[in-house]
Amino acid sequence: MQASNYMELKFSSRSENESFARVAVAAFVSQLDPTVEELTEIKTVVSEAVTNAIIHGYEDGDGMVTISCSIIGGAVEVIVEDQGQGIEDLDEARQPLYTSKPELERSGMGFTIMENFMDEIDVVSRTGVGTRVRMRKTLKSPTMAEH
Repeated sequence: MQASNYMELKFSSRSENESFARVAVAAFVSQLDPTVEELTEIKTVVSEAVTNAIIHGYEDGDGMVTISCSIIGGAVEVIVEDQGQGIEDLDEARQPLYTSKPELERSGMGFTIMENFMDEIDVVSRTGVGTRVRMRKTLKSPTMAEH
């Protein structure tokens, strides 16, 4: 199914850009009149995915993070991509409480949060190439019947 609306952002992998990304996606999604809970969940998963890209993807320097967001019927699809170091063991990384950075006091719950708040999550990662996280959520907002 083709997106009825689309946006894309590209920004430096700096931690201060995480809140910008979260607010930008929330503003784009707000045209669907999501509930406060839906909007909070989408903002949270964007924060988790962007933070992962910045902290884990580019630990040795700066890079770029790309976010694209599509509205497809009553669903929102968010893709967060980096061209960083990639994830060596994706199955291990997706385990609750797993963190490769315990010294940063990371909780290891990023992927778990994404999986719980979204209807679908697909992660593709190649060592030395980067990571792509695709997340999809169908909104249950009253106005969705009109779109």
